[in-house]
Amino acid sequence: MVAVGGSIGTGLLLGSGAAIQIAGPGVIISYVIGALIAFVVTMALGEMACRHPGAGSFGIYADLYLGEWAGFIVRNAYWFSIMISVSGELVAAATYTRFWLPQVPALVWIAVYAALLLFINLRQVGDFGAFEYWFAMIKVVIIFIFVLLGTALLVGHKVQAQYTSDGGFLPHGAAAPLLALSFPLFSFLGTEMIAISSEEAASIANIRRATYITFALLAFLYLGATIVLTGILPWSQAGVTESPFVTVFAAARLPAVRHIMNFVVLTAALSGSNASLYVTSRMLYSLAQSGYAPRRLTRLDSSGAPRWSVLASTVGILVALVVEYFTPANAFLYIIGASLFGGMLAWGIALASHIAMRRRISPADLAALPMRAPGGAVASALALAGIVTAVILTWWVPQARITAVTGPPYLLLLFIFYLIMKKSRLRNTISS
Repeated sequence: MVAVGGSIGTGLLLGSGAAIQIAGPGVIISYVIGALIAFVVTMALGEMACRHPGAGSFGIYADLYLGEWAGFIVRNAYWFSIMISVSGELVAAATYTRFWLPQVPALVWIAVYAALLLFINLRQVGDFGAFEYWFAMIKVVIIFIFVLLGTALLVGHKVQAQYTSDGGFLPHGAAAPLLALSFPLFSFLGTEMIAISSEEAASIANIRRATYITFALLAFLYLGATIVLTGILPWSQAGVTESPFVTVFAAARLPAVRHIMNFVVLTAALSGSNASLYVTSRMLYSLAQSGYAPRRLTRLDSSGAPRWSVLASTVGILVALVVEYFTPANAFLYIIGASLFGGMLAWGIALASHIAMRRRISPADLAALPMRAPGGAVASALALAGIVTAVILTWWVPQARITAVTGPPYLLLLFIFYLIMKKSRLRNTISS
């Protein structure tokens, strides 16, 4: 449920509006491709988590199979990505709340929800799990109902299907679904949380079961919701000023349900930010354990939570406040664009680690694993190529261009930072 809670957030519930603007009803193809890539990533991470369960997940895998530099890069990139995504979820939560109280500034809601996140994440991990379970359960059940209700509206001809209206299924051309691919990939970010939380799983069998259930749930909900959205909502009316899920019920003349759906997307944003703060604090804890962050970040409080790592990871909350203040109209798109590169870099290195692991592991050890990734190294290589293509294509997408613009400089800074930290560690080792 941590993985489901981290995935079903603003990427689907608000970001899908931007994806529909780019590809029209053809965004269904984008989500199918995104689901295939996410499936390969999920299965690869599940296989590696069964072999190496531990906090930090793909940071550990990268250390083992690609080298120390890769472990450093992937931990930092993912920490930055998810830390920034916390701010995106908070901006979205403020946007949803203003649906009811437009007179209250968004900055006030961001501050209120940030305090709630800190309260939850500084409690025992069991308490966190209970909060996240019910947060995630609410949106899973309601989105499932949304899919059934939307399907009934379409099949019963209560609304006119929009799949071929206003320019057809591909109003912006055959390449548009590929240009919109970055948004579905951002939506699926969170599936990797299975591996990150694997150290706190009761058994390896639970990891295997969670991997399959997570992807099956997400694939059904994402594809089902996208098919319903594009069937009911004219693509030209989609946007990010309110959730397209809420807009659908306005189009279907179900105003009371609009308020229920707005409550659901609000809890979804809070669930996503809650899970993201949990994961980013654990990744920072892993960095500190490896010697690439201050040792103080490894300290646990009496409840077992890495308090200092949690507090350090709240930088994303400050980002939300600053971006919302200076660019309120584009705050959400700027944040998810900046977050996407780090997330995709983490996925790419995770897939490269899986390819390397498959090359090294013996047939007997592979056969002994409780789960194996379908397609093996070949599937991981194809998914890696798809991720690289999606990131490059953001250059031609105004709503996501910030990913292509900020990505290469960020990667260069990470390499420089790694060299500095490695030199510092070597100097400390010699002096001691």
